[in-house]
Amino acid sequence: MDEKQIAKNVKKVRLDNNLSQERLAELSGLTKGYISKIEKSDKAPPLSTLSRIADALNVDVEVLTAEDLDLPFNIKMCITRKGEGKKLSSGSLEGYHYEALAHEKSGKNMIPFIIQPGFHEKAVFSHEGEEFMFTIQGIHEFVYDGQKYTLREGDSVYFDSAIPHTGRSVGEQKAMVLAVMYSYKRHRAGDSPESRIKIDRDQKD
Repeated sequence: MDEKQIAKNVKKVRLDNNLSQERLAELSGLTKGYISKIEKSDKAPPLSTLSRIADALNVDVEVLTAEDLDLPFNIKMCITRKGEGKKLSSGSLEGYHYEALAHEKSGKNMIPFIIQPGFHEKAVFSHEGEEFMFTIQGIHEFVYDGQKYTLREGDSVYFDSAIPHTGRSVGEQKAMVLAVMYSYKRHRAGDSPESRIKIDRDQKD
């Protein structure tokens, strides 16, 4: 998809929620300057960053990657046929190739993707929540808290995604990994971005 559309969606959803860049930065744990940079960019931020912004805006990541925000997102069930998931470009997304599954289903407790890690990963990810990865094919060198683990076809890992992690494909072909992400913040009491500000502040007191 057009990565510039993601930047437009971030800005539109932020404005629809009557949030300033400063307030979105506070909610997401990012800086105002970085939010501004994302909204003006022709490239999408890393998926982990996009997930933090989606949590702050109280929407699914798929809303921010939608090509048309006017399409309905309130369906009860979604089937994604092989190869028909929403493709997110590699390169600017830290070398990963993402295919979003069930992208039309809103309000998901889990966010599933098919990921193809690059061969030379440099980015390290850290995002609040939990994550499950299942290696469908190939060899995935998974790095968690500085330790390297070799995951082959049929291997899986479940981990606290707040701990720094990354990975890369090893061998002649890219690995293919099913990744399912879960965010605690999306399921706290209080649905609106404004109410989450109060929740976060109360927890700090």
